[in-house]
Amino acid sequence: MTRGSGDAMRMAVAGGTGVVGRLVVERARAAGHEVVVISRSHGVDLTTGAGLDEALTEVSAVIDVSNIATLNRSVAIRFFEATTRTLLDAEQRCGVGHHVVLSIVGVDRVGLGYYQAKRRQEDLVLTGPVPATVLRATQFFEFAIQSLTRFPGPVAVVPRMRTQPVAAVEVATELVRLAEEPAVGRAADLAGPEVMMMSSAARRVATVRGPHKVVLTGPWPSAAGRSMASGGLLPTGPGPRGTLRFDEWLADTTETDTTR
Repeated sequence: MTRGSGDAMRMAVAGGTGVVGRLVVERARAAGHEVVVISRSHGVDLTTGAGLDEALTEVSAVIDVSNIATLNRSVAIRFFEATTRTLLDAEQRCGVGHHVVLSIVGVDRVGLGYYQAKRRQEDLVLTGPVPATVLRATQFFEFAIQSLTRFPGPVAVVPRMRTQPVAAVEVATELVRLAEEPAVGRAADLAGPEVMMMSSAARRVATVRGPHKVVLTGPWPSAAGRSMASGGLLPTGPGPRGTLRFDEWLADTTETDTTR
């Protein structure tokens, strides 16, 4: 399916009900695009392919932000291999012209099992049957909140991680922009405007917004942990940078938080 640059188009968002997916859907619709949400709650199952061909009818681009909550290498690889192959095969059948996938800065330098699975997903996409773009982004600001809420109790343990976090909404905006254009393979890495330790970000959240917990930190006892602590998750070259700073995001999040 062909289109002119800047034209409204029909996009599908795999994982469109997740943290980033909801923002991608919102930004795509705000840009004037028709959006199809690919998720089980919308009658589409990426693991089996049920409902996928119908969802991709007349779709020009797919943005894949689907995810699985695990650090287990084997589980993550099985998920990303199965869902990516299923999605690419359906896109080829339906004539989708562009597949955009979200990945993580540093997946080729930090050997965590989950990161190895994301690298496998990248390989499948870049060698697959549909023209593709891979956007690697740094950790989201929202990761600091997740670090505090992952486990119950008054203490949160956050791995020593040097990062350049970015607001999830800015990641969503960049994904939509890339989907509007022709495939580029590996896009330039997206990061936030400032480098910080993730434990410091979590402490700021605990102090300003809550949940109010004691934050402990230390390196994971592995080569991957040492790499995270020393900057293995930082971008190594030029690329787009978010403009929203962490304290600005936190202030806005605190003001709009209605859950406490």
